[in-house]
Amino acid sequence: MKKIIEAMEPVPRPEKVLQFGEGNFLRAFVDWQIDIVNDKTGFNGNVVVVQPLAQGMGETINAQKGLYTTVLRGVQNGKTIEEFRPIKSISRCINPYSQFDEYLRCAENPDLRFVISNTTEAGIAYNAEDRLSDKPPRSFPGKVTAFLFRRFEHFQGDAAKALVFIPCELIDKNGDKLKEIVERYAREWNLGEPFFAWLGSCDFCNSLVDRIVPGYPAEEAAAICEKIGYEDKLLVAAEIFHLWVIESNQDHRAELPLVNAGLNVIWTNDMSFYRTRKVRILNGAHTSSVLAAYLYGLDTVEQCIKDPLIIKMMKKGIFDEIIPSMDGNTAELTQYAHDVLERFANPYIKHLILSISLNSVSKFKTRVLPSLTGYLAKTGKLPPVLVFSLAALIAFYNGDSLAGRELRGSRNGSAYPIQDDEDILKCFAALYAETQGDDAARAQKITRVVLGSTDWWGEDLLAHAGLADAVSACLTTIWRSGIKQAIEGVV
Repeated sequence: MKKIIEAMEPVPRPEKVLQFGEGNFLRAFVDWQIDIVNDKTGFNGNVVVVQPLAQGMGETINAQKGLYTTVLRGVQNGKTIEEFRPIKSISRCINPYSQFDEYLRCAENPDLRFVISNTTEAGIAYNAEDRLSDKPPRSFPGKVTAFLFRRFEHFQGDAAKALVFIPCELIDKNGDKLKEIVERYAREWNLGEPFFAWLGSCDFCNSLVDRIVPGYPAEEAAAICEKIGYEDKLLVAAEIFHLWVIESNQDHRAELPLVNAGLNVIWTNDMSFYRTRKVRILNGAHTSSVLAAYLYGLDTVEQCIKDPLIIKMMKKGIFDEIIPSMDGNTAELTQYAHDVLERFANPYIKHLILSISLNSVSKFKTRVLPSLTGYLAKTGKLPPVLVFSLAALIAFYNGDSLAGRELRGSRNGSAYPIQDDEDILKCFAALYAETQGDDAARAQKITRVVLGSTDWWGEDLLAHAGLADAVSACLTTIWRSGIKQAIEGVV
């Protein structure tokens, strides 16, 4: 079978978009949209991708000359939809750890205007060890600051060469947070008041993304390649639905004509309603249920929807705990939740639980904790499913054989990867290695350390009356009675 680079040619265009992140989501969401914008409008711009970590997919992307195929499938109005789209919007991928000079040269590109990112919830973070002289700085905001300083110097502070940032990380006010850290580096690195003032010309938008992207369809890849007529190592599967909400006080609709291309994009000056609804219901439903479901023996979201016990737990969490914790029209939130469950049931989407489990601690903080504490504040009671989900997280993070950002857990005798920040994994590995005694005593000790880790949660969860005892009781039941009986006790 011929390769994708033998089946089609990339389209050379000015590089107008810099993208931090080469993973499945951005390629099936942002780069897919840029490809459509190029087809349907006069945008005429490509994406140059920056690999956020030293190890990544850059070599594969470059080997395919930035070409790949999106596989969109779903059911709409009772009809099955399947769409294969060759994507030609990526020009190349740069690894700043081995190509730092090339990375900075991108800052000198006069055509560059937009910066997109998805470095996970943990990516927009300050690192006290970052320095301007680093090649590159370790953190994503540190890399951005070095990039912007080069652009400022090269164009001699020309405000017309300022950039528009649209982060896609699922944290509240992601653009504001990124700007805050960049400005902090600018001060600490003594980059000067002219540079600091120039930063004010850059627009750091807040944004919300919504599309379920399972990623590479490994089990179907051979059949799909046979169907499309070429080998593609970067196939990426996603659902049909997509929504991008971008919050900005400036008007970029003409420069980035997403709406004109017929895409489901909302430009607004207040995205709070959209963000809260999506993060706490859609993402919250995932994060509050899938770790327990994985320990129970399931591997995909579709299996969760089809399993009578897991769907009962998921629905109880959504309709009895998450929605009651929120402000807003209950009927609208309930309808959105039903739509979300329908999307979860898409038979063409194999959304692996282990993919969702990546960085579960920061995801729990963003997606589930506000509902847990919100329910407690409104009712004076602890929400059983959400409390149990925190215990399931602790149980899932039981592992040994730590190597970098991966800890190895065990389910029914088979190993599984636990992937998160290295310091978090070290903490869990040490806790499980050091704690002794019966299950109840171990559960109490581990729970108190986890809930008291204020760096993880942004607050001391031990301050919530009864929470530690409730979580440790759930954890004890998981260990003593097994995950199935523990879930049955909750629902």
